[in-house]
Amino acid sequence: MTGSHEAQEAQEQGLEPLWMVVANVVQWRRYGEGGQGQRPGTKSFKGGSRVYVQESVDGAENCMVIGRPRHTRRYVAAFVSTRHLHTFRPKLVRSPAVLRTAEWSGFPDGAAAARAAAVYERKARELRTWRWADWHHPEPCLCHECLTSAAA
Repeated sequence: MTGSHEAQEAQEQGLEPLWMVVANVVQWRRYGEGGQGQRPGTKSFKGGSRVYVQESVDGAENCMVIGRPRHTRRYVAAFVSTRHLHTFRPKLVRSPAVLRTAEWSGFPDGAAAARAAAVYERKARELRTWRWADWHHPEPCLCHECLTSAAA
């Protein structure tokens, strides 16, 4: 029943629900010379963290996201490379904490958010494969591409 409580609280504060794109931070990302190093999540967010995409910049290479960072329980806005995100999906956000941090959204309706989610997913996959195209994966590799292909 938490969802209905949050919606009621948001209404009392005068916050309107916003359509946003929700994504998760990759569990492990490649870095360093030839992508041979691996680090969990990003500097700001733990691997697997849920973030709300507010808008994209640089032709969808980077996203302005809202989420809970590693060292605090408050929602903050930050810029994250799209290649460090996966599983993009549209969602009507009613959480007062997210709405107070977001204040606005780049998506007017659910259809626009769904189209943007598909574009972000395609761009993220393209950026992950392009970044280390000429280098082999380290052994064992824990990057998102290797983990999802092993699970399939």
